[in-house]
Amino acid sequence: MRINKFLAEKGVASRRHADKLIEEGKVQINGKTATLGASVEDGDEVTVDGTPVLNKETKLLYYIMNKPKGYLTTASDDRGRKTVMELLPKGIDRVYPVGRLDYETEGLLILTNDGDLAYRLMHPKSEVPKTYLARIEGTMTEKDLNPLRSGVELDGVMTKKCKAHIVETHKLYTKVHITITEGKNRQVRRMFESIGRTVDLLRRVKIGSLGLSGLDRGGVRELTEEEVLYLKNL
Repeated sequence: MRINKFLAEKGVASRRHADKLIEEGKVQINGKTATLGASVEDGDEVTVDGTPVLNKETKLLYYIMNKPKGYLTTASDDRGRKTVMELLPKGIDRVYPVGRLDYETEGLLILTNDGDLAYRLMHPKSEVPKTYLARIEGTMTEKDLNPLRSGVELDGVMTKKCKAHIVETHKLYTKVHITITEGKNRQVRRMFESIGRTVDLLRRVKIGSLGLSGLDRGGVRELTEEEVLYLKNL
């Protein structure tokens, strides 16, 4: 079956829109970028923007991970670096990271093969709150956080208003909880950089009210039905 017809039958897009996605390099078949006119066979793995296109009979899987730093949030790396997939239990069906935590960032990561949930959690219109613990070099006051709360300019665009408050102070550092509803590349680090501050540790601690309680660094567990339902209704 041609890839555009396959995507149309799965409800991803019309054939014309599917062709546009393919031209933009957003469609992959078995990990390789699809080309116009490519064919899909039974058993092939198709993704759009990294999100799997599922058959109706596919069992939906949901995992939560406490990502350590030093791992890439990707399914594979052509340079041989460690990825979060290496931390998953052996023998589970393929799941994908929802969004990204950069190489040096730790914390809460959702992995699933549920494309609808992944899309909802990542799409800017959903405004899903994500809370981070940031350790900042030097001392800060609550007043210093006001520009972040109001929004700062990144790549010529103002960030949305966010919540931020100090949770610990020390003569060498300040720890801040910051909650954002966007997902720009390295957003929290860059927001602090915009006010002349350096983040030397960053950990995502919550998505909505879902946290990492009881999950050690590098640990993975399945989400409960209640937790999955909660995420779907964020």
